[in-house]
Amino acid sequence: MSAKTKSQNNANQASLYIGLMSGTSADGIDLALVDFAGKQPQLVASYFAPYSLAIREEITGLYVPGHNEIDRAGFLDKKLALCFSDAINDFLQQQNLSSDQIQAIGNHGQTIRHRPEGNHAFTQQIGCCQTLACDTGIRVVGQFRQKDMALGGQGAPLVPAYHQAIFQQAGSDVCVVNIGGISNISYLPGDLKRQPCGFDIGPGNALLDDWYRRHHKRCEIGIDMDGHWAATGSVNQQLLTLLKSDPYFLLPYPKSTGREYFHIDWLNAKLNAYQAGELDIAPEDIQATLVALTSQTIADTVEILSSHSDVIICGGGAKNKTLMQSLKNNLPTHRVMLSTDKGIDNDSLEAVVFAWLARQFDLRLPSNLPCVTGASRACSLGIEYFP
Repeated sequence: MSAKTKSQNNANQASLYIGLMSGTSADGIDLALVDFAGKQPQLVASYFAPYSLAIREEITGLYVPGHNEIDRAGFLDKKLALCFSDAINDFLQQQNLSSDQIQAIGNHGQTIRHRPEGNHAFTQQIGCCQTLACDTGIRVVGQFRQKDMALGGQGAPLVPAYHQAIFQQAGSDVCVVNIGGISNISYLPGDLKRQPCGFDIGPGNALLDDWYRRHHKRCEIGIDMDGHWAATGSVNQQLLTLLKSDPYFLLPYPKSTGREYFHIDWLNAKLNAYQAGELDIAPEDIQATLVALTSQTIADTVEILSSHSDVIICGGGAKNKTLMQSLKNNLPTHRVMLSTDKGIDNDSLEAVVFAWLARQFDLRLPSNLPCVTGASRACSLGIEYFP
């Protein structure tokens, strides 16, 4: 499979971990080779392996209940693990490393269902850790969300603990917003005596991608690159108000969500409710309105948490120029910037987090924030799998 890679020199091979992330956008596999020899984690190299359209459709087809989903999930669990191991083996070859030089793989896997509410809350990530360990010959730490949920937490988001470690600064509020399929925020108060918080805001790129693919079926990349299509449309304020009225946006945190909630059928239901007796809205106007939904729900959240802050944007949404301009317009009293402006590589940030989580597991150090997830206590997350 095709890939892109970035490298740095002088890796300390005694402290090398690989982080693996496959996000809700289902665009591909992100890998990060991280060296933990120094005081701060050092990104050594990164790698991206895109999914084929067929695999992407298999993944997204499991976001909502459907026919024969147990078999489909079971087969895809193993198929993705083999995709993961192929990517890691190619990555190691590019870096002239052997499997025994890697301490562990931190495997997030692919979330296909996240149900954090109710008496029997659960979350499911596939991409079999045991298969991955056996096929690469490298110990794997995975299933990071399970223990937090067993302790009464949401199991998400997990990245605020890492954001706190690298972005928090005394005297200045920081909001780190990751815009993947779902957008989430880490609020890091400048007053270090105050607790941080973090939660899923709502749809990030998920609805944008779904709507774009519906109207551009022959586009292999499957995304509105730079938000060009959205920029040709106009925001429909009445539709935007209807979308923002969804009960999820009013829930108090801790809260988390996923593609099993914000999906194309959710959008269709909203469109049907709006368009009853009305003229149809042009597809590009709906795309522009979805950009506004992502932008305004993020901006509304930031404003509630802080009147002035550095807003650091990461994730795939950071590459959408139309979305970024909308965010800056909606946050005039805040400094909106990219993670790269802070010297942090945007493409590999989430993968680095899962290398860090594996390292925290090995050190038996806490890696969740109960004030974020709602768990009853801090703990070291993950389960260990040996080749």
